[in-house]
Amino acid sequence: MSESDPARSAKRRIVLWRHGQTAWNVENRFQGKTDIPLTEAGLGQAERAARLLAALKPTAIIASPLQRAARTGQALADITGLPITYDDDLKERDGGEWEGLTGVEIRSRYPREHAIWQPPGGETSAQVAKRVGSALERAVATVEHEGVLVVASHGAALRLGMCQLLGLPEDLWERFGGLSNCCWSVLAEGRSGWRLIDHNAGTLPEPIMSDDQA
Repeated sequence: MSESDPARSAKRRIVLWRHGQTAWNVENRFQGKTDIPLTEAGLGQAERAARLLAALKPTAIIASPLQRAARTGQALADITGLPITYDDDLKERDGGEWEGLTGVEIRSRYPREHAIWQPPGGETSAQVAKRVGSALERAVATVEHEGVLVVASHGAALRLGMCQLLGLPEDLWERFGGLSNCCWSVLAEGRSGWRLIDHNAGTLPEPIMSDDQA
């Protein structure tokens, strides 16, 4: 199938974009659903990334209402003129008793829970994957053919939601590394569903010229 094939050009893309830096990121504190603002550095990251993502010609922007993600998405809206839709289901994983604690504090106070990465009083990975995956499915259902949906959200939420959308079993979710501040992953429609074409990127991908295309 060539790049000019109509079936290829009609495919939609989803850009999963993590928010910029916060003070709690710098301090290695578990943020979860706590509403932490971007730092000045985080604002700069969002503006730089937005200039790059604008080149993908997005047609829709959706964001978590938590301010670190909402403000990141706004940087792209300011450039493109697109409105932002907010969805509570794109919020970060509920960290329960871990929220506000550093990594060292979590390991020392909750060794058993840390070993299985399950915050007491918080959400399970499966709950987050289902919640965020459902939000992504709802959002992309409104995107037209050839459309590009940009989703401004959070690291764990996006990684788990992406795995859900890709139909991966839970025992494979940890095979995917996280997203750095203001980096993104890109999903594109293939013949049999969504496929990951870029992960934890901070630059725009080069076209793939190979026999392994779908």
